[in-house]
Amino acid sequence: MSNYPTLQLNDTGNYVKIAQQLLKILNLYPASITGSFDTTTENAVISFQQINNLPITGVINSETWELLIDETKNDNRSMRIEKTLELNSEGNEVKELQNKLKTLLYYDGDITGYYDTELENAVKTFQVNNKILASGITDSQTWNTINQTYSALANCSQIDIPAQTEEYIVKKGDTLYSIAKKFDTTIDVIKNINNLSTNVLIVGQTILIPKTSDDSNKNEINYTVKKGDTLYSISKAYNISIDDLKKANNLNTNTLSIGQILKIPNNTNNYISYTVKKGDTLYSIANKFNISITELMNLNNLSNSILSIGQNLIIPQSDEYRKYIVKSGDTLYSISKLFGVSVDSIKKLNNLTSNVLSINQSLLIPN
Repeated sequence: MSNYPTLQLNDTGNYVKIAQQLLKILNLYPASITGSFDTTTENAVISFQQINNLPITGVINSETWELLIDETKNDNRSMRIEKTLELNSEGNEVKELQNKLKTLLYYDGDITGYYDTELENAVKTFQVNNKILASGITDSQTWNTINQTYSALANCSQIDIPAQTEEYIVKKGDTLYSIAKKFDTTIDVIKNINNLSTNVLIVGQTILIPKTSDDSNKNEINYTVKKGDTLYSISKAYNISIDDLKKANNLNTNTLSIGQILKIPNNTNNYISYTVKKGDTLYSIANKFNISITELMNLNNLSNSILSIGQNLIIPQSDEYRKYIVKSGDTLYSISKLFGVSVDSIKKLNNLTSNVLSINQSLLIPN
């Protein structure tokens, strides 16, 4: 792209905005469209270059430009820089804003193309509800959020979105096809739930998937018998009775064999689920939940200390924390007030590096 300049860290301007918008369409750039080439932008560029086998430089050269534009050419947001609108602005952009806010039930006035106080108040309400500074000015961040919300609403009218979802962390080798097949859903449903415009996924990315109505697999844990195991030692590890263990597995004797698969009834009052994140080790997880590494390994039937991002571990329930599922409108501040704890304590317990939450996200709350 000879007419597109090479961009790198600390560059600014409209071309940086275009690059950020393209990267956002590909689900690689999570922040606001600022026009400032910061480290978040650089990391998004590096991810794009890794996915597409380009030289990993973090610099947008002509080759990166060409592939970015090619991969987003069918998206109507690709090359558009939204004009900032404010009180007394006029024109077709204002009409578009009025139309979209009317569809989203924020604006109830006429489509006039004039930015009056009624439209300004509608913008402020939208900004408050979407945790944007309530300035009443429609800047790039506000435009981007409006467009995403409007696009999601349009998609919802075409594809049924499941009422219940659960989180899934993308692992190496995952594709939308393999995930859809694994959870008995479709690629389109997953893309619509997560507002994805492409099929590109990143290892460690959290996405929402439809929650199946059959929860039978969540009511038990599969355990592989190891050398030295007895019904007594396994029952103590999982805090259940020997009789319950035998009943769940139709056992008539106490004899076990190495490699035998046992079904462990999962008492949800005694255990919580923990998803391994980047940087986690058995030591750090055991230390966080105040249990021994041996107990953690035995409980999860681990034969070595190797963990993978997205792996689910069961952790003994504790009086030191409780589980909370994020609902629409929740923020770390509102949750901290609800439970009378600090925002920092919630972030520390959950390994959170930002204040961003997603609906149905599972949080541990300190007691």
